[in-house]
Amino acid sequence: MDQEEVLQYFKDADALLEGHFILSSGLHAARYLQCARVMMNPQVGAILCKSLADKIRTNLDVTIDMVVSPAMGGVVVGYEMGRQLGVPAIFAERVGETLTLRRGFEILKGARILMAEDIVTTGLSSQECIKVITEYGGNVVAASCLIDRSNGHVDIGVPLVSLAGLEIPAYEADNLPPELAAIPALKPGSRGLQ
Repeated sequence: MDQEEVLQYFKDADALLEGHFILSSGLHAARYLQCARVMMNPQVGAILCKSLADKIRTNLDVTIDMVVSPAMGGVVVGYEMGRQLGVPAIFAERVGETLTLRRGFEILKGARILMAEDIVTTGLSSQECIKVITEYGGNVVAASCLIDRSNGHVDIGVPLVSLAGLEIPAYEADNLPPELAAIPALKPGSRGLQ
């Protein structure tokens, strides 16, 4: 599946938004990818995650024992990646400001983990999830996402496989371009500002 095919799924689901958006990192952008709108269609989610799982199998020589994703955005993608790879899938979630495992989830010491996200922008959520995995004794062998908004520029410390890369500029609130500053900002993401 090529990048245009991936982005067409986002467009068809009205998940590639234009305007003024505040990202979970606190940065501002003129485009926003609402992955939940794409993943709400189970057939589309399966198609995208199968393609991503195939890309991981083709491009990386790794064995994966489990998928771990950060809540909230990565939960559905992580579950489907686990299904496509034939391994268990769990998620880390916030308790206050800290990402942790709950609900009786465990990671066996030395387990080879794929950290799965929906969208990677700055890599901070990915790095935070990787830290949780390693603190619980897991070995993160790779990471995946449907869309890499950094277009390959973010280094999260492990190989990152994505279906598509986009370079969408993001700005600090006090350094917005005039055309963005003229539009009211929306906060469509799943968590508050950091």
